[in-house]
Amino acid sequence: MTTRLSLETPPDFNFKTAVYSHGWSQLLPFALDLENWRLSYVFAGETAVSAVIREAGGEIEIELAADKIEQARKAKILRDVRHILRLDDDLSDFYRLTRKEKRLAWVAGLNGGRLLRSPTVFEDLVKTLCTTNCSWALTKSMVKNLVEKLGDAAADGRRAFPTPEAMAGVSERFYRDEIRAGYRSPYFAELAEKVAGGKLNPEAWLASDLPTKELKKEMKSVKGVGDYAAENLLKLVGRYDGLALDSFLRGEFYKRHNNAQACTDREIELFYEKFGDWRGLAIWCDMTEKWH
Repeated sequence: MTTRLSLETPPDFNFKTAVYSHGWSQLLPFALDLENWRLSYVFAGETAVSAVIREAGGEIEIELAADKIEQARKAKILRDVRHILRLDDDLSDFYRLTRKEKRLAWVAGLNGGRLLRSPTVFEDLVKTLCTTNCSWALTKSMVKNLVEKLGDAAADGRRAFPTPEAMAGVSERFYRDEIRAGYRSPYFAELAEKVAGGKLNPEAWLASDLPTKELKKEMKSVKGVGDYAAENLLKLVGRYDGLALDSFLRGEFYKRHNNAQACTDREIELFYEKFGDWRGLAIWCDMTEKWH
């Protein structure tokens, strides 16, 4: 038995560009069926529930693998899906800027620019830590281990992303031996303990009134979060001031704009300076055009 929910989408929304905007759709508890363009996710809660999210008739349809779900839970899942797909993001200024650049005109044409994110900033924070100083294959492996070993199981056997409490309930040694998190192991243990104990609230970053520079500083107070990780997280809470430069973005920029020759980060920053507060989203769209 299943339960179906639906959401209206704004006129400038594109399901495919949002879902395939970056690698999060490849990280559990997300799963992407590219053939049918269906995004799966397992929502945590008192009871974990699996969902299939797809576009149908100009709406977002959410099929939950459960037939008895309380209204409050349905409402929360609808809010979570709005958050995941960035349905409330206003990208009109970004589209205005990109229309002026021939190489970025496709963004507004395809209604791109929405970056898929997790239902919680905590999950995005942990996943971002899993992307630092390693291959994408290792990132996927660590996230898979976290979900499969610490996440609550839904009725169909799939698992949700672990809660801060679940992550706080295991030792640093567990992260080293079972998650294969390497140097991140003490960071995960400390982060989970702080969030579970109420000493840190990453969700507050979504509505923070701090200037971006100060919010970035606060994010960097989390062990393991440097400039790249903080700027990646800033994009996921809706601030695009930072470029979040990593080996992927640098390499793509060199090939696309510098005759495959390395250059300084400052030169890359100057290249996107014209986009102002949107420069982090501009470089991301510029470097991922071929995906769409």
